[in-house]
Amino acid sequence: MARVSQQHLDARRRQILDGAAVCFARNGFHATSMQDVLKEVDLSAGAVYRYFGGKEELIAAIASEVLETVRGTLEQAARESPPPTPDVLVPRALATMRELRPTTLDTGEWLFPRLMIQVWTESTRNPGLTAVLADGYAEIRSAWGGMAQSYKDAGLLPEGADVDAMARAMIALVQGFAAQMALFGDIPPQALADGTRALMLIGRAT
Repeated sequence: MARVSQQHLDARRRQILDGAAVCFARNGFHATSMQDVLKEVDLSAGAVYRYFGGKEELIAAIASEVLETVRGTLEQAARESPPPTPDVLVPRALATMRELRPTTLDTGEWLFPRLMIQVWTESTRNPGLTAVLADGYAEIRSAWGGMAQSYKDAGLLPEGADVDAMARAMIALVQGFAAQMALFGDIPPQALADGTRALMLIGRAT
């Protein structure tokens, strides 16, 4: 029997995750059955269960990928000189996610924001998913610590600034934009940049 390459295994895993994400975003996590996922990806039950034991494992894997992408974006930004300010970084984080996961629903709506709503909702009743999110958010807050140090080194942030509080606020900003997209439709990247920049200027009006 021919040996299956790692590239093939990775591509099959990607196919399953992408198909599950479409189902969750379109129908909701609880309204989606594994049969729905099988139909979406056009694979047998055995092919899918080789990779994932069920819906809970699928949504946990999807959430982990998203958090890893955000963390990577922050760590890369922290190495830039000068470091990108939040009005650049917030739109960049969402643009990176759109580039990596560009899938849209039948309506043309970008899948990602609606998918994140499903992840957050499911985490309120699924301890395993809650743990995945907690670990991921801790890593993102740590990555924001690297960003904050870059800001301090560049003279853009006071030495005494509360880095963790700043990280939580920036995470909330990105989450808030994603929630608006899910509920009210797409937001132009320029609006994200302009809005964040305006918040940064509060108290500096002349």
